[in-house]
Amino acid sequence: MIGIFKTNINSQHAKQQMIRAITSRFEVSSCHVDLDDCDKVLRIADLQVTENIIIEFVQRQGFSCEPLE
Repeated sequence: MIGIFKTNINSQHAKQQMIRAITSRFEVSSCHVDLDDCDKVLRIADLQVTENIIIEFVQRQGFSCEPLE
């Protein structure tokens, strides 16, 4: 499954921190944050957990996160 989320991750440092947190906690094949997109899109490939688990995890890291429609 591919998870695509709208976030408020807005710096290179925050992006790297979030990617490290996700890839160390969850088994995914890739994780990317597009800082140039207005929605700061977080894209996670081969997601093995529900979107709600990712949303809660990202929010616990201090960022907003919601499914991108």
